[in-house]
Formats: sequence, structure tokens, C-alpha cells
Amino acid sequence: MSWQLKGTYIESCNCEVACPCVFLSAPTQGECTALVAWHIDAGSHDAVQLDGLNIALAVHSPGHMAQTKWNAAVYVDERATAAQEASLVTIFGGQAGGHPAALASFIGTILGVKKVPVTFTQKGKHFTVAIPNIVELSTEPLQGAGGADVQISGHPLCVAPGFAVTVSRSNTLKYTDHGMRWDLTQKNAFFSPFEYRA
Repeated sequence: MSWQLKGTYIESCNCEVACPCVFLSAPTQGECTALVAWHIDAGSHDAVQLDGLNIALAVHSPGHMAQTKWNAAVYVDERATAAQEASLVTIFGGQAGGHPAALASFIGTILGVKKVPVTFTQKGKHFTVAIPNIVELSTEPLQGAGGADVQISGHPLCVAPGFAVTVSRSNTLKYTDHGMRWDLTQKNAFFSPFEYRA
């Protein structure tokens, strides 16, 4: 099956700005808790259209992210049909190849897959991601010299290869599920476009 996706992704974690994990260095807190979410502007998996859907991943790495297997929980947009849900789980689970397969290779344990309301909102360079009773995330961009964006490109641990990430901060990152509870603010966040295919 051929597939392709493009859209925007956002991530936030417990590291100080800017997260050293993307350079294959140790996390600033000794472990990493991260929320990654994708909004698909346009996409298909063979004959299954995926336009407009969202998916999120909550990750806990108990040590160095490049050296320790991650625990991950998957949250699929409740608006997805059964066929769309199967396609999203196949792609982001790494079973369809492409860059998601490289990301999935870091995961040791899938804590669960839930079909829930996943709201992904972008207003300029400000983002919110919400899953009722599970996730509350809001971010704003970090201002660089002269008010310019701060961007990182070519980093080796990369969610969206080929695109520079814009460095941001979390106003809020709250997560409660699978026995984990995070309540963070003013920590690292990144966003960028993404394009995946196989």
C-alpha cells in the first residue's frame, strides 16, 4: 500500500528550552515525558482518506531517549472511521514504513490505544492540544533576537525530517493517564510542518 501525509505537528516535553534530546544528548531532567500531536491537512493510506484528522502520542522515556526504550500511549481522533483508525494506527505504529517506522523503533511498550476527542488548534504560532480528562497543552513561540523565530534544523532526533522546528515554550502541559501525571509549564516545545510517505 502507498500512503502519504502532510500537515503540522507540535510537541512539548519536560526538558528546559531547548530540549537537548534532539541532539542525542541526555534530557535535562534525567528522563523525558513528551506529548506529540499531529494534524493531518491532507493524507491517504491506499484508498482511505485521512484529511483533517488528529493523532497524539504520550511518551515516557525513563532515561536518555536515544538509549532507552520508550513507553507510549496512542490517542486517535474519535472522528475517524474504523478504516481511518486502522490506517492511522498502522502508519504511526511503524508498520507501513517511512519516517514513522523510524520513530516507532524507539518504543518498547505501547501502554494503550484510545479513540478519543483530539482537538488540535493553531492560531498563528500558538498551539493548543486537548483530550478531555487526559491532555491539556498550550504553547507560544520563543522570541529570538529582534523578535525573530528561533529555529533548529538538521537535528538527528527529528519528528519531521526536512523541516526546521520553531522553538517554543509550554504555557501548560498537563497529562493524566496510564498511571502517569504531568503538570508542567514553561518547558520546551517545538512545532513544524511535516510530510511523511512510503
